[in-house]
Amino acid sequence: MYLFREAAKNLEHGKSALVWECTVWTRRESNYAIVNRHIGRIVKCHLRLPVKNGRRLIVCLTKGRRLPQSGTINSFFLYRGFEAGMNDLALSIQHAVHEFVEPCSGVALSDSGARVTVEAVQNDVTVEVVVLYPLQQAADSVAVALTQMLNTRFDAAKVNVTVTQHIESSTLHGNLKPIQGIKNILVVASGKGGVGKSTTAANLALALAQDGAAVGLLDADIYGPSQARMMGLSGQRPTTRDGKTFEPLEAHGLKVMSIGLLVDEEQPMVWRGPMVTQALTQLLNDCRWGALDYLVVDMPPGTGDIQLTLSQRVPISGAIIVTTPQDIALLDARKGLKMFQKVDVPVLGIVENMSTHICSHCGHEEHIFGAGGGARMAEQYHVDLLASLPLDIHIREQADGGTPTVIADRTGTLAQHYLSMARRASARLARHTAQAATSIPDIIVEDT
Repeated sequence: MYLFREAAKNLEHGKSALVWECTVWTRRESNYAIVNRHIGRIVKCHLRLPVKNGRRLIVCLTKGRRLPQSGTINSFFLYRGFEAGMNDLALSIQHAVHEFVEPCSGVALSDSGARVTVEAVQNDVTVEVVVLYPLQQAADSVAVALTQMLNTRFDAAKVNVTVTQHIESSTLHGNLKPIQGIKNILVVASGKGGVGKSTTAANLALALAQDGAAVGLLDADIYGPSQARMMGLSGQRPTTRDGKTFEPLEAHGLKVMSIGLLVDEEQPMVWRGPMVTQALTQLLNDCRWGALDYLVVDMPPGTGDIQLTLSQRVPISGAIIVTTPQDIALLDARKGLKMFQKVDVPVLGIVENMSTHICSHCGHEEHIFGAGGGARMAEQYHVDLLASLPLDIHIREQADGGTPTVIADRTGTLAQHYLSMARRASARLARHTAQAATSIPDIIVEDT
């Protein structure tokens, strides 16, 4: 009884649980597991899950991992990513790797669903880590940090670590049909205009691309499109192959679509809500995006009919809320966050823009809009603060010039702020996806 209770308890908190000589079989109405502990005690575990074709499975805790035909394995962790047949050193190292907090995102590898493979031949250990979010530029430094941690904890082992990435589709958008070719849709929203949402969206998309992801950028702000100018595409027009769909324009490695590419830059869009919604649907669905890891959507400000309709019709993977520190902006940002919560869209975190002002002459830093507003809001709603971005004249100049900060100054401090924000946001999306995939059903444990 204790064994499975502790296993379930640990799994709910993202930890591992070890079971020895686990035999699992299925019956028509329910699933059973018999566990023989070292002391010989036998417990029966009734798992409330449907049977899948009568096959022998480790149901529930291992999410359908199949057993050999004999139905018996040794030293098996009830946790995704752990494999049977590993020696004690490899198991210990794999457990340590899963608990490692990746420094760029601040998320443990186990929490973000990273795949970890460990091979140990005597004291020579090879560790392969596959993270499920963009980390290309920092992969080597993460591998070095992980190697140092393992060498400190396992000083007798010779450890070689490699870190790669593989971005998967999110499964967080309920019953909405995914858009073909697009793995994840991230929306950047704000409760009101003027907080730097579009600049943040542009640099977020560019930062994801810089880390090796295939990224598109959709300007959903019909009334005030700005991405065409920020991407240096003013005056250009998308083309069509079949007269029905658009070919997105490309800039700085992104695929870009905006109403600003279809009309004159100074032409106002005097449209009512239904027309705007239809136009946005066409921009999204009638654009030949191709294969994308992420589509970043620059949402219009506010929480009206347009935002609600998009949230209910588009398979959004996660939302990022942009605000400034002052109380007036935070009031509206809270409304935006609550709107996404009501329509079951995960809020990945909050970006506090214009957090401080940096003087272009002396470099003095000052909180002209107040301090800590974004952090307090994040704590209040139990979400993460993804970044605190400064109010810097270079960000404005670079965006107006068509080369946003991530491109204009790739190695600069400001660009690193955006890269960190992108990694933290994408890692939290991976964490949400992993948590959704490993939810634990009801378990009844009884002695036999």
